[in-house]
Amino acid sequence: MKIAIDGPSGAGKSFLAKALAAHYGIIHVDTGALYRAIGLYAQRQGIALEEVEKICGLLDGINVSLAFSSEGQRVLLNGEDVSDLIRTPEISMYASAVSAFPPVRSFLLETQRSIAREHSVIMDGRDIGTVILPDAQVKIFLVADNRARAERRCIELKEKGIDTSVEEVLADMNKRDENDRTRTTAPAVAAEDAVLLDNSGLNREETLQAAIQIIEGIIKE
Repeated sequence: MKIAIDGPSGAGKSFLAKALAAHYGIIHVDTGALYRAIGLYAQRQGIALEEVEKICGLLDGINVSLAFSSEGQRVLLNGEDVSDLIRTPEISMYASAVSAFPPVRSFLLETQRSIAREHSVIMDGRDIGTVILPDAQVKIFLVADNRARAERRCIELKEKGIDTSVEEVLADMNKRDENDRTRTTAPAVAAEDAVLLDNSGLNREETLQAAIQIIEGIIKE
């Protein structure tokens, strides 16, 4: 089984994908974490966000992989577990920037597809249904209004000890959305055969149940 969950930042993709993976007993792959790891590497190399294209010349020195356990997905950058370090607003912007470059996307493409060849998976990201897993049996494009997304993201960041405000998160989110939506390579848009799920007025459990209904309906067909 291959299930693709796409949508903008803060819509709740990661939570939904994790919950669905637990429900169906299959692996959850957070593909955005791979780009965040590349972004973290760029930041550590002292590359400014405005010059982040320089990362394309450093890819040979980067090894990014995913490890799976009962606790979920962990992200390894050159053998170091960076799962928590990649979740800051700064690295979010780096991730959005590096994801626009074809060499970076090509670098990570096979890593993502190889996991899906070996396992039943639920992948969440920006271009899963359009590029990474165009043959996925189920494609969901998860959206929510901007304010709701920013508020959710702000809560998540504060739970991780990152002090920020809804206004700061919203500004970063809007900038990242524009970058992701308008990039030339693999823009963050819904696949033609994706089902749109707007969870602006739904809590997590309601979002999960709505997604399960979509999946069960498609599988029965």
